[in-house]
Formats: sequence, structure tokens, C-alpha cells
Amino acid sequence: MRFRPVVAATLALAAAITPAAAQHGARGATIPQVARTAGQFGTLLAAVDAAGLTETLLGRGPFTLFAPTDEAFNRLPNGTVKDLLKPENREKLRTILKYHVIAGRVTAAQASAVRSAETVAGQSVRISANGDDLRINDATVRIADIPASNGIIHVIDRVLIPGDARASTTGTPLDVVDLAIDRGVPFFNNGQADVTVALYEVATTALISPTSGVSDDVRQTLRKGLADTRGSARDRAWTLRNGLDDARRELQARMSAASR
Repeated sequence: MRFRPVVAATLALAAAITPAAAQHGARGATIPQVARTAGQFGTLLAAVDAAGLTETLLGRGPFTLFAPTDEAFNRLPNGTVKDLLKPENREKLRTILKYHVIAGRVTAAQASAVRSAETVAGQSVRISANGDDLRINDATVRIADIPASNGIIHVIDRVLIPGDARASTTGTPLDVVDLAIDRGVPFFNNGQADVTVALYEVATTALISPTSGVSDDVRQTLRKGLADTRGSARDRAWTLRNGLDDARRELQARMSAASR
């Protein structure tokens, strides 16, 4: 699957990110700084500030941000943004904004290889691809892979609302593991271990959740796999795969015990 590079997408869209913004990100600007340079995310940045999340997105990361444009916010029902920016709705706003963020640096090509991803809000978004279009729930990625020093930005044309994912999850935690392995192995065998690592990281992040059903011991193993950034991409893929295999054995055993 081909995804338009940032500069090409800029030329193709009337209201696109400027190439200067992408270059700014490559020189070391953080996610909020890149978004501010682009000039199309005033509402998003105001919401991030009102929710007290600016410092988080300035942090080390890495993060993947699905960034709705000002036009995307304008598509919401009248008064929605104004209501969300009220102090009494701060927690609701925080949840919505965190629903646009994934832990880790996930490119559009990597995202297209999975069916869902868990956001830092603790809820999953549905991911689907149709030709050159990548969709996150009902939003379309208009510009992909804008670099920042602490992550990556994908511009989307709709605001993601928690609960809109509908069939966003791949099923049980065991399904998450099996899908990651099924998708990751062909990339690994074709010499694209970095894509395999990204797929395994998404699944591992989901399994670390307290609601995943894996034990604290396996969760600790998974965390160690995520934290271990030494070695080549192939080494990292194997480290993460070992953790996923441990989780898979435990989840299978629990399912077998429950069916007796």
C-alpha cells in the first residue's frame, strides 16, 4: 500500500500542512510545536492547553497523534467545542484528546497492517485501509507521517469521539496476539523487521492494560520487552515475540480452564 509523502500531499490538498512544518519537525520540534507551525490546528491546540495536556505532548514520548484540523472541529454540532472547553468538562475533554493519541511512533504503513490500536485513553480505535486511504474510525487520514522529535502526526478530517469505534477491537486479548503475530511474521520474513516491531508493540501495549486478562508476571515481561530498545529491529522483534508467546500460552490456558 502506498501513502503519499508529506510534501506531495501538501501540493495535492488545498488546506494542507506546509512543507516547512514537516521540515521543522525533522529538525527537532515536538508534536505541539509542529502543529503550531502548520497553522491549521488552532482549535486542537487550544483544547490540549485547556485539558492540561500540552506538557504531556511536549514530553519524551514517542507518541502518535491523529490530529483533527480546525475544519474537522467545525464539523461537530454547534456549541460542542465551546462546551468542551468549559472547566467543568475538563476530564471529558482530556478523554477525547487522549483518544487521539497512541503510545509509540506508528507510521501510516504500519497502522494499515492492523485492525485496531489502543489509545492512551484506554479505548481502541478502528483502523481500516481502502486503496490509498487510511481510516481511523470514521475519519480519513489526509496527510500521513509528519515527523516530530517526540513522535509522528497524522492529519485527520474528523474528531474522534470515544465510543465511535463500534467494532474497533479485534476481539479478545488472544485475538490481539494472534493478529499481531499473523501480520508481523510475513513482514519479518521479508526483511521488514521494523514493521514487525511496530505491530508487536501495538499488541503488547494493549496487553499491558489491567483489563487484558494476563497475569502481573506476564505483564511485567511485556513491559520489559517494550522498554528494551537495544539491538537491531530483528532482535527487538524476537524480544517482543517472546513476550507475546508467554501471554498467548497464559490466555489459552485460562480459556481452556473456563470452558471445562
